[in-house]
Amino acid sequence: MSKTAMFLVLLCAALLLTSCLPGDGKHTANKPAGFLWGIWHGWIAPISLVIGIFRDDIGIYETANTGWWYDLGFYAAIVGGFGSLSLVRKRKD
Repeated sequence: MSKTAMFLVLLCAALLLTSCLPGDGKHTANKPAGFLWGIWHGWIAPISLVIGIFRDDIGIYETANTGWWYDLGFYAAIVGGFGSLSLVRKRKD
């Protein structure tokens, strides 16, 4: 599978899974987002940002969260997720 095809498959999968966006009402004070949700929200932050332009209820960060653990997952995904973009770039040999 070519890298372009792989990128398109991953993009389509991410778009299908965006039903779990921050601010969608799934998390409340009684059921806050935890560490794994922080990782997920960090991975889809760029998609959330674009969708948030058109929908006021969607953000890139879930405000109903567990605190430090959610933050750790969110920032780990932001740093790790965007750093992995170098895997699809061509190396200069």
